[in-house]
Amino acid sequence: MKGVHKYYPGVHALKGIGFSLEKGEVHALVGENGAGKSTLIKVLGGVVQPDEGSLEIAGKKASWKGPGDAISAGIGIIHQELSLASHLTVAQNIYLGKEGGRGLFVDLRSLEKKASLLLQDLGVELDPSSSVENLTTGEMQLVEIAKALSRKVMILAMDEPTSSLSSRETERLFRLIRDLKARGTGIIYISHRLEEVFKIADRISVLRDGEYIGSGPVAALSEEKVVTMMVGREVKTLFPRSDVKPGKMLLEVRGLSREGVLKDLSLFLREGEILGLFGLVGSGRSELARCIFGLDPFQKGEIVVNGKTMKIFSPASSMKKGIFLVPEDRKLQGLFLNLDVKTNISIVHVLRKIRGMLIRSSEEKKLADEYIGKLDIKCTGPDEEVRHLSGGNQQKVVLARALSVSPGVLILDEPTRGIDVGAKAEIHRLMDELSRQGMGILMISSELPEVLGMSDRIMVMKDGTFSASFAREEGNSERIMIAAAGA
Repeated sequence: MKGVHKYYPGVHALKGIGFSLEKGEVHALVGENGAGKSTLIKVLGGVVQPDEGSLEIAGKKASWKGPGDAISAGIGIIHQELSLASHLTVAQNIYLGKEGGRGLFVDLRSLEKKASLLLQDLGVELDPSSSVENLTTGEMQLVEIAKALSRKVMILAMDEPTSSLSSRETERLFRLIRDLKARGTGIIYISHRLEEVFKIADRISVLRDGEYIGSGPVAALSEEKVVTMMVGREVKTLFPRSDVKPGKMLLEVRGLSREGVLKDLSLFLREGEILGLFGLVGSGRSELARCIFGLDPFQKGEIVVNGKTMKIFSPASSMKKGIFLVPEDRKLQGLFLNLDVKTNISIVHVLRKIRGMLIRSSEEKKLADEYIGKLDIKCTGPDEEVRHLSGGNQQKVVLARALSVSPGVLILDEPTRGIDVGAKAEIHRLMDELSRQGMGILMISSELPEVLGMSDRIMVMKDGTFSASFAREEGNSERIMIAAAGA
């Protein structure tokens, strides 16, 4: 790709980008949210038409009228948002649009046999007749890959492929990538997780604000160098955890059980403490958070806040007691995407103070302006729709809503999932600052470096129960993973 430009109203998204990919190479494309990575991939896949620039495939000039042309040329794109038909089977999704058969009838048995052979060839253990809606996110990701490879691609682009995968599913994906690489497939790998990039990539290219900053072989780069290229400044520390002396007890969970999900769980959280909660997908981490916040019922146990046992369990009663949950999926569970930044930040605060049917817009704006400044939320103003913001700024909006009600206990479920390294450092700095002010934070994370870097204590979950706990100085990646996997 040479000299690629893309303009949107008021935004120069790509500024003369050049990018190359060799046969059998894994080329990582990294940069902060809004750097232009996904736009560049959409140009490659024919989803977006460039305003300037050229494209060559195997030495020949190419141009696409749409995604169909790119697919025909051997290009497969796995976008960040999965595009599977959940009501169809694995086999039907893999061969969607190319089912074959006679007339209006599809030969499902033949389709499943073809899908089975393809999945076996990829080393993926999935039943081709099973419905996609019953699969885990990791399994859906593998179906997306199989779907792309069913077309005999020579270039495969993956946009944040591990953002919702467990460590075990990620390793399975990496084995598949190495196999594709050995077969000569060129792979473009986009990820915010630099530890993964350095593990799987041969070469790294960095974009910033729509511009090409530089590239090089992995062996010639360091994480610190790449981060500096991405953000345009030195990020002194990604995990700025202060040494805070814990204060009084804020939260106690005693013998909490939810049928089929959680078994006899007990934990405590003190003022100024960050308690890290780690576990593989399905271990029950998010379910525990939902029970504490009053979203899900539980059959046994009690929750004690500031020395008083809670009697009523609902999000409203939890917030009154000073507990707030920032959920795992900000887009589905945490934001009103079609509403503006102002409403998303102020809605809980304003609804708690509402009198009759009147909402004071001046109060909303004042609160939004305060937190846009405090958290350095990058937006055109409080009236911008939140769906137009980058992932990191959307997460800051959800955090601003939580802070607007001054909670004593803040539950953060995957606080930095899918956001760039600069925004991660900012959110970690905010967590440290809040804990120094006396807030207790329960942090649920799938990222071991984050758990190890930000937690004062670490508790590990497996199959709905706690399998281990570690003080900050005791925990390491190996011990935590052994506890999480039950080895």
